[in-house]
Amino acid sequence: MLSAANIKSISYLKSHAAQISEDLEMNGTPFFITQNGEASMVVESVKCFQEKEALIAALKIIALGEKDRLQGKGISVAESRAQLAAARQRRK
Repeated sequence: MLSAANIKSISYLKSHAAQISEDLEMNGTPFFITQNGEASMVVESVKCFQEKEALIAALKIIALGEKDRLQGKGISVAESRAQLAAARQRRK
């Protein structure tokens, strides 16, 4: 993922923003931008950003569920199935 081709200076970003945008759209590999020789920011496509945000949200939900499970909250599989069956019966 990280390659020398995708490490650019901030001046490069300023003068080649359109090209960077096209590259992001074509291959999705983020660009690492440096300022004064040090890493300053990462530029990525909106699609990649949205996918990462969705993944982070899903992981947070899983972590909350695991926390509840470890605290003894929740119900067993059998109880869950019984609740689903009861809900289906009420719909009929």
